[in-house]
Amino acid sequence: MKLLVTVAHPDDETFGCGSVLAHASAHGIDVTVACATRGELGEMAGLAAGGVSPGDLGAIREAELRTAAAMLGVRRVELLGWRDSGTNGPPAAGSLVAADGSEVETAIARLIEEIHPDVVVTLDASDGHRDHAVVRDATLDALRRTTWRPQRTYLFCLPRSLLSQFAGVPGLGTPDDEITTVVDVSDHLDLRWKAMRAHASQVPPYDAMPDELARAFLTTDRLRRVDPPWFGGEIERDWLPG
Repeated sequence: MKLLVTVAHPDDETFGCGSVLAHASAHGIDVTVACATRGELGEMAGLAAGGVSPGDLGAIREAELRTAAAMLGVRRVELLGWRDSGTNGPPAAGSLVAADGSEVETAIARLIEEIHPDVVVTLDASDGHRDHAVVRDATLDALRRTTWRPQRTYLFCLPRSLLSQFAGVPGLGTPDDEITTVVDVSDHLDLRWKAMRAHASQVPPYDAMPDELARAFLTTDRLRRVDPPWFGGEIERDWLPG
């Protein structure tokens, strides 16, 4: 069985989908992570004091991505080659937001046709990050054109009920009633923290949360199944195909 996870930046795979990756590898699933950028506009947590310049950050973050992914049991990491767009302002040439959407879609479609994943997961972008939205849309569009169709496709969610407690911004997060799949991943908590710390240049958002809130985010994965379509009923307790 194979899983493809598509993300925008190094650390999305761990801060966001880390428990999905750990859960998959614990069940013997062959995991590929496709990352659209090298996160060149991320934080420089503690790096500037060590003589590291902002121009070095992409290479540093790629190395962190590969280390964290390996810790979580990922077999393959693919960098798609766009630049980080940042969170606001005009996107620079070569950045993910400035890219032709069909080119991003084509890059992901090629991977799908090569890998033949049984499950595809991407972030639902309910945190408002524009790069996350590009990858989400490109992934879903790619799946509409590929000859290969996974058994299941999911959006990884940040539930509004939790995100509102942390961010305090109305409208961020996935409405809780849209979540179709809730998975207990508490067994992977220690491993996920170790993988997050491998992203030493970045600060996990969970560091700024009360312990109880961080645990609520990190011990339960919440996803929305988009294919096969969800028509209601009992919540799924796993995304693994039966």
